Amino acid sequence: MSLLVTGSIGIDTVKTPFGVSEDCIGGSAIYFSMGASFFAPVRLVGAAGDDCPFDFNELFKDRNVDLEGLEIRSGSKTFRWHGTYQPNMNDRDTDLVELNILAEAPPSVPANFQDSEFVFLANTAPALQIELLEQVTSPKLVVADTMDLWINNEKKDLLKLMKKIDGLVLNDSEAILLSGKHNLVAAAKDIIALGPKFVLIKKGEHGTLLLTDKDEVFTLPAYPTENVIDPTGAGDTFAGGMMGYLASQGKFDLESLKQSIAFGTVTASLLIEDFSLKRWDTATKADIDNRYQELKSMMQF
Repeated sequence: MSLLVTGSIGIDTVKTPFGVSEDCIGGSAIYFSMGASFFAPVRLVGAAGDDCPFDFNELFKDRNVDLEGLEIRSGSKTFRWHGTYQPNMNDRDTDLVELNILAEAPPSVPANFQDSEFVFLANTAPALQIELLEQVTSPKLVVADTMDLWINNEKKDLLKLMKKIDGLVLNDSEAILLSGKHNLVAAAKDIIALGPKFVLIKKGEHGTLLLTDKDEVFTLPAYPTENVIDPTGAGDTFAGGMMGYLASQGKFDLESLKQSIAFGTVTASLLIEDFSLKRWDTATKADIDNRYQELKSMMQF
């Protein structure tokens, strides 16, 4: 089924204990689209400034990503982010953020994309997420990402968004902040009471927790990746693998959600083995499928 993503496009500079990647491609829409394209066709909606140095047609060559919703905005500057990861590769410092085009009006959803059935609203201001969602006519599944900035500063709009979506993806600290509960199961239940049918709480190297509005619970550890070079975009890639799998199946019952979490997990585990998108120069769908089988085998006892 058709899969639409709306999100950021960025120019990143990333420092990790393994080196520096300067002025590389980044942004939630980019990472999501790459991850999802292994499973299903993707419709990308995003905007970059005319300073953006990347050839997007070349970037997505041989990928099933429709760029009709990509806007290169004259006179605008592309979103920029600089970050430094600590030796544990979990903690990072944000060295620079320039919102630039993200502080402007969002791009429009093309008419050809408005019938999209599966929609992922990548992390941005909840008012913008609502504005973009309202341009889609009759989606079957809508999942959104959020972060502490919007929970702290835009909570009123975030609560409006919660009533319009089927699923919410956020990390453990964000779930605690939004719910006020330190137990993640209790936090997820409180978040579901705000509107979504299910909540996915990401716990970094400790995996993912799923809770549904039927009190169904599923948890999965992360794939044990030895060579973690750059974790940037791992969450968006996880979401891409998850949503791409669901779109390929055309359903989102509990069993499909479980499978999608596993595929999202192993897709992200490949991304983090190199800087930016470099791992996708060599990784294949077969690599994802092999890691899926390995993870499944690890969980049997």
